[in-house]
Formats: sequence, structure tokens, C-alpha cells
Amino acid sequence: MDLLQGTLDLLILKTLTWGPEHGFGISGHIRQISDNLLQVEQGSIYPALQRLEQQKLIASEWSVSEKNRKAKYYRLTPAGRARLARETNDWKKLSGVINLILSTT
Repeated sequence: MDLLQGTLDLLILKTLTWGPEHGFGISGHIRQISDNLLQVEQGSIYPALQRLEQQKLIASEWSVSEKNRKAKYYRLTPAGRARLARETNDWKKLSGVINLILSTT
């Protein structure tokens, strides 16, 4: 299943509410929570992480992963939490309207 434009950023921000994670871990969480319906490829996740970091919505630091490898871990910033709250509210409104339209006979 393909993601709608702009939803990957929202999913990344939401995933980081559970704590710092590296890019591969973020894509794994998204895949797992979506029951394998959403597959986020490296070619999508890392540009999105870079974009979110440039916008100061997330921050990163190098650390050692659970597999004893050097990895860049990302965490949510206060600005990221605020953006997540706004976009979650907007998404709920939009999906409600779309559901209303689709259920109209």
C-alpha cells in the first residue's frame, strides 16, 4: 500500500513519541504496527528524516544499536511534538470528512 503524500512525516513523528530510534527501526515499527501493509523503504525514510531534522522537528545523535553497530538515533523535539499534535488533529478532521463523503449514498 502506498502512502499518501505528506503522511510519512506524520508517521515518523508519531513513531518517535515512543522514544529515540534509528531509521531502520522507525521503518520497522511502521511496518509492524500497520500489520505489514506499509513498507517504508530506505530511499524514502532517510530523506524524510533529513528533512524533519532540517525543520528542527527531530534531532539526532550517534550511538550504538542493539546489534552493536554505530547508528544515528532520532528523537522528537518540542517543535516536533507540537507539529504532530496539529497534524494529527488535521488528519482526523480530513479523514472524517472523507469518510462522510464516501458513506453518502
